[in-house]
Amino acid sequence: MRFTSQTSSDAIVEQLFLLGDIPGVLWSPQGADGTRPLIAMGHGGGEHKKAPDVTDLAHRFVTECGFAVVAIDAPSHGDRPDHEEFTRIATEYEARLDAAEELAPLIADFQALVGRQIVPEWQRVLTAVQKLGHVGTGPIGYWGVSLGCVIGVPLTAAEPRIRAAVLGLGGAEVPCEAAARITVPVEFLMQWDDERVPRAQSLALFDAFASTEKTLHANPGKHGGVPAFETDSTLRFFERHLG
Repeated sequence: MRFTSQTSSDAIVEQLFLLGDIPGVLWSPQGADGTRPLIAMGHGGGEHKKAPDVTDLAHRFVTECGFAVVAIDAPSHGDRPDHEEFTRIATEYEARLDAAEELAPLIADFQALVGRQIVPEWQRVLTAVQKLGHVGTGPIGYWGVSLGCVIGVPLTAAEPRIRAAVLGLGGAEVPCEAAARITVPVEFLMQWDDERVPRAQSLALFDAFASTEKTLHANPGKHGGVPAFETDSTLRFFERHLG
Protein backbone atom coordinates (compact mmCIF):
# COMPACT_ATOMS: atom_id res chain seq x y z
CA MET A 1 0.00 0.00 0.00
CA ARG A 2 1.41 3.38 -1.04
CA PHE A 3 -0.06 6.60 0.36
CA THR A 4 -0.17 9.40 -2.22
CA SER A 5 -1.49 12.24 -0.05
CA GLN A 6 -2.60 13.07 3.47
CA THR A 7 -4.76 15.95 4.70
CA SER A 8 -6.35 16.79 8.04
CA SER A 9 -9.49 18.78 8.78
CA ASP A 10 -12.02 18.87 11.62
CA ALA A 11 -10.14 16.13 13.53
CA ILE A 12 -10.32 13.79 10.51
CA VAL A 13 -7.26 12.48 8.66
CA GLU A 14 -7.81 11.61 5.00
CA GLN A 15 -5.20 9.44 3.28
CA LEU A 16 -5.37 8.63 -0.42
CA PHE A 17 -3.59 5.43 -1.39
CA LEU A 18 -2.82 2.96 -4.14
CA LEU A 19 -2.74 -0.77 -3.57
CA GLY A 20 -1.31 -2.01 -6.84
CA ASP A 21 -3.62 -0.33 -9.33
CA ILE A 22 -6.52 0.03 -6.86
CA PRO A 23 -7.09 3.67 -5.78
CA GLY A 24 -8.64 4.18 -2.38
CA VAL A 25 -9.12 6.53 0.54
CA LEU A 26 -8.82 5.95 4.28
CA TRP A 27 -10.40 8.24 6.87
CA SER A 28 -9.46 8.00 10.55
CA PRO A 29 -9.57 10.14 13.70
CA GLN A 30 -6.71 12.61 14.03
CA GLY A 31 -4.10 11.26 16.43
CA ALA A 32 -5.59 7.77 16.29
CA ASP A 33 -3.44 4.91 17.51
CA GLY A 34 -4.31 1.28 18.13
CA THR A 35 -7.10 -1.00 17.03
CA ARG A 36 -10.55 0.30 16.09
CA PRO A 37 -13.56 -0.86 14.05
CA LEU A 38 -13.23 -0.41 10.29
CA ILE A 39 -16.09 0.38 7.90
CA ALA A 40 -15.71 -0.58 4.23
CA MET A 41 -17.90 1.61 2.03
CA GLY A 42 -19.05 0.77 -1.49
CA HIS A 43 -20.11 3.68 -3.70
CA GLY A 44 -23.04 3.68 -6.12
CA GLY A 45 -22.95 3.30 -9.88
CA GLY A 46 -21.49 6.30 -11.69
CA GLU A 47 -19.96 7.60 -8.43
CA HIS A 48 -16.52 7.16 -6.85
CA LYS A 49 -14.75 6.59 -3.55
CA LYS A 50 -15.16 10.24 -2.44
CA ALA A 51 -18.71 10.80 -3.64
CA PRO A 52 -20.50 13.28 -1.34
CA ASP A 53 -22.77 10.69 0.29
CA VAL A 54 -19.81 8.39 0.97
CA THR A 55 -17.61 11.17 2.32
CA ASP A 56 -20.34 12.67 4.52
CA LEU A 57 -21.19 9.31 6.10
CA ALA A 58 -17.50 8.41 6.50
CA HIS A 59 -16.88 11.66 8.37
CA ARG A 60 -19.68 10.85 10.78
CA PHE A 61 -18.28 7.36 11.39
CA VAL A 62 -14.94 8.94 12.28
CA THR A 63 -16.10 11.87 14.41
CA GLU A 64 -19.07 10.29 16.19
CA CYS A 65 -17.92 6.66 16.51
CA GLY A 66 -14.11 6.81 16.38
CA PHE A 67 -14.09 4.31 13.52
CA ALA A 68 -11.75 4.15 10.52
CA VAL A 69 -13.38 4.08 7.07
CA VAL A 70 -12.02 2.83 3.74
CA ALA A 71 -13.47 3.19 0.25
CA ILE A 72 -12.10 2.22 -3.16
CA ASP A 73 -13.09 3.00 -6.74
CA ALA A 74 -14.95 0.23 -8.55
CA PRO A 75 -13.67 -0.68 -12.02
CA SER A 76 -14.41 2.05 -14.62
CA HIS A 77 -15.14 4.55 -11.81
CA GLY A 78 -13.26 7.43 -10.20
CA ASP A 79 -9.51 7.27 -10.73
CA ARG A 80 -9.54 3.83 -12.33
CA PRO A 81 -9.10 3.39 -16.07
CA ASP A 82 -11.88 2.03 -18.21
CA HIS A 83 -12.50 -1.66 -17.60
CA GLU A 84 -13.79 -3.05 -20.90
CA GLU A 85 -15.96 -5.83 -19.46
CA PHE A 86 -17.39 -3.71 -16.65
CA THR A 87 -18.24 -0.85 -19.02
CA ARG A 88 -19.82 -3.20 -21.57
CA ILE A 89 -22.05 -4.78 -18.96
CA ALA A 90 -23.05 -1.45 -17.39
CA THR A 91 -23.84 0.19 -20.73
CA GLU A 92 -25.91 -2.71 -21.99
CA TYR A 93 -27.65 -3.03 -18.63
CA GLU A 94 -28.82 0.59 -18.73
CA ALA A 95 -30.06 0.18 -22.30
CA ARG A 96 -31.97 -2.99 -21.48
CA LEU A 97 -33.39 -1.47 -18.31
CA ASP A 98 -34.73 1.51 -20.26
CA ALA A 99 -36.23 -0.81 -22.88
CA ALA A 100 -37.68 -3.21 -20.27
CA GLU A 101 -35.74 -6.09 -21.85
CA GLU A 102 -34.37 -9.29 -20.30
CA LEU A 103 -31.50 -8.60 -17.87
CA ALA A 104 -30.61 -12.09 -16.65
CA PRO A 105 -27.63 -12.76 -18.99
CA LEU A 106 -25.98 -9.45 -18.09
CA ILE A 107 -26.61 -10.00 -14.39
CA ALA A 108 -24.88 -13.36 -14.60
CA ASP A 109 -21.90 -11.77 -16.37
CA PHE A 110 -21.61 -9.08 -13.73
CA GLN A 111 -21.91 -11.51 -10.83
CA ALA A 112 -19.06 -13.51 -12.34
CA LEU A 113 -16.92 -10.35 -12.61
CA VAL A 114 -17.66 -9.40 -8.99
CA GLY A 115 -16.66 -12.84 -7.74
CA ARG A 116 -13.59 -13.11 -9.95
CA GLN A 117 -12.11 -9.63 -9.48
CA ILE A 118 -13.90 -7.18 -7.22
CA VAL A 119 -14.34 -9.33 -4.09
CA PRO A 120 -10.63 -10.35 -4.09
CA GLU A 121 -9.65 -6.69 -4.57
CA TRP A 122 -11.65 -5.68 -1.52
CA GLN A 123 -10.16 -8.50 0.52
CA ARG A 124 -6.62 -7.36 -0.34
CA VAL A 125 -7.51 -3.80 0.65
CA LEU A 126 -8.96 -4.88 4.00
CA THR A 127 -5.83 -6.91 4.77
CA ALA A 128 -3.53 -4.00 3.92
CA VAL A 129 -5.51 -1.43 5.92
CA GLN A 130 -5.70 -3.65 8.99
CA LYS A 131 -1.90 -3.83 9.07
CA LEU A 132 -1.78 -0.09 9.82
CA GLY A 133 -1.10 0.82 13.44
CA HIS A 134 -4.00 3.29 13.66
CA VAL A 135 -6.54 0.73 12.37
CA GLY A 136 -5.47 -2.75 13.49
CA THR A 137 -7.45 -5.96 13.32
CA GLY A 138 -10.71 -4.84 14.88
CA PRO A 139 -14.16 -5.83 13.61
CA ILE A 140 -15.19 -4.77 10.10
CA GLY A 141 -18.55 -3.52 8.89
CA TYR A 142 -19.69 -3.01 5.31
CA TRP A 143 -21.97 -0.26 3.99
CA GLY A 144 -23.15 -0.10 0.38
CA VAL A 145 -26.30 0.66 -1.59
CA SER A 146 -27.13 0.22 -5.29
CA LEU A 147 -23.83 -0.83 -6.94
CA GLY A 148 -22.35 -0.94 -3.43
CA CYS A 149 -24.98 -3.55 -2.53
CA VAL A 150 -24.36 -5.61 -5.66
CA ILE A 151 -20.69 -5.83 -4.65
CA GLY A 152 -21.30 -5.93 -0.91
CA VAL A 153 -23.50 -9.02 -0.76
CA PRO A 154 -20.95 -11.44 -2.26
CA LEU A 155 -18.15 -9.70 -0.36
CA THR A 156 -19.96 -10.04 2.98
CA ALA A 157 -20.78 -13.67 2.15
CA ALA A 158 -17.13 -14.44 1.37
CA GLU A 159 -15.34 -12.39 4.05
CA PRO A 160 -15.53 -13.67 7.65
CA ARG A 161 -13.96 -10.47 9.01
CA ILE A 162 -17.16 -8.55 8.19
CA ARG A 163 -19.33 -8.67 11.32
CA ALA A 164 -22.30 -6.51 10.21
CA ALA A 165 -23.60 -4.91 7.02
CA VAL A 166 -25.90 -2.12 5.89
CA LEU A 167 -27.05 -2.87 2.35
CA GLY A 168 -29.82 -1.68 0.09
CA LEU A 169 -31.31 -0.54 -3.20
CA GLY A 170 -30.53 -3.93 -4.68
CA GLY A 171 -32.57 -6.81 -6.01
CA ALA A 172 -32.25 -8.92 -9.12
CA GLU A 173 -28.62 -7.93 -9.69
CA VAL A 174 -27.61 -9.65 -6.46
CA PRO A 175 -27.42 -13.46 -6.28
CA CYS A 176 -29.73 -14.79 -3.59
CA GLU A 177 -27.43 -17.78 -3.10
CA ALA A 178 -24.76 -15.36 -1.85
CA ALA A 179 -27.30 -13.64 0.42
CA ALA A 180 -28.21 -17.03 1.84
CA ARG A 181 -24.63 -17.41 3.09
CA ILE A 182 -24.80 -14.17 5.09
CA THR A 183 -25.50 -14.76 8.78
CA VAL A 184 -24.20 -11.48 10.28
CA PRO A 185 -26.62 -8.73 11.33
CA VAL A 186 -28.02 -6.84 8.33
CA GLU A 187 -29.89 -3.56 8.00
CA PHE A 188 -31.47 -3.38 4.53
CA LEU A 189 -32.68 -0.16 2.90
CA MET A 190 -35.25 -0.11 0.12
CA GLN A 191 -37.28 2.58 -1.60
CA TRP A 192 -40.91 1.58 -1.98
CA ASP A 193 -41.25 3.40 -5.31
CA ASP A 194 -37.81 2.46 -6.69
CA GLU A 195 -37.87 2.87 -10.48
CA ARG A 196 -34.73 0.74 -10.95
CA VAL A 197 -35.29 -2.18 -8.59
CA PRO A 198 -38.78 -3.73 -8.52
CA ARG A 199 -40.23 -3.95 -5.03
CA ALA A 200 -40.66 -7.72 -5.22
CA GLN A 201 -36.97 -8.19 -6.07
CA SER A 202 -35.83 -6.11 -3.10
CA LEU A 203 -38.10 -8.07 -0.78
CA ALA A 204 -36.83 -11.36 -2.22
CA LEU A 205 -33.23 -10.32 -1.55
CA PHE A 206 -34.04 -9.32 2.02
CA ASP A 207 -35.84 -12.62 2.54
CA ALA A 208 -32.77 -14.53 1.26
CA PHE A 209 -30.44 -13.26 4.00
CA ALA A 210 -29.85 -16.06 6.51
CA SER A 211 -29.17 -13.60 9.34
CA THR A 212 -31.11 -14.15 12.52
CA GLU A 213 -30.94 -10.39 13.05
CA LYS A 214 -32.03 -8.49 9.96
CA THR A 215 -34.13 -5.37 9.67
CA LEU A 216 -35.94 -3.97 6.62
CA HIS A 217 -36.14 -0.18 6.34
CA ALA A 218 -38.61 0.66 3.57
CA ASN A 219 -39.25 4.31 2.76
CA PRO A 220 -41.43 5.94 0.10
CA GLY A 221 -39.64 7.49 -2.85
CA LYS A 222 -37.47 6.78 -5.85
CA HIS A 223 -34.10 5.00 -6.08
CA GLY A 224 -31.99 7.95 -4.99
CA GLY A 225 -34.34 9.21 -2.30
CA VAL A 226 -33.18 7.42 0.85
CA PRO A 227 -34.12 9.78 3.72
CA ALA A 228 -31.30 11.52 5.56
CA PHE A 229 -32.52 10.18 8.91
CA GLU A 230 -31.45 6.68 7.85
CA THR A 231 -27.87 7.82 8.47
CA ASP A 232 -28.58 8.06 12.20
CA SER A 233 -29.91 4.51 12.17
CA THR A 234 -26.83 3.33 10.27
CA LEU A 235 -24.50 4.79 12.89
CA ARG A 236 -26.48 3.23 15.74
CA PHE A 237 -26.47 -0.13 13.96
CA PHE A 238 -22.70 -0.25 13.56
CA GLU A 239 -22.03 1.11 17.04
CA ARG A 240 -24.20 -1.67 18.45
CA HIS A 241 -22.48 -4.44 16.50
CA LEU A 242 -18.90 -3.17 16.19
CA GLY A 243 -18.38 -0.55 18.89
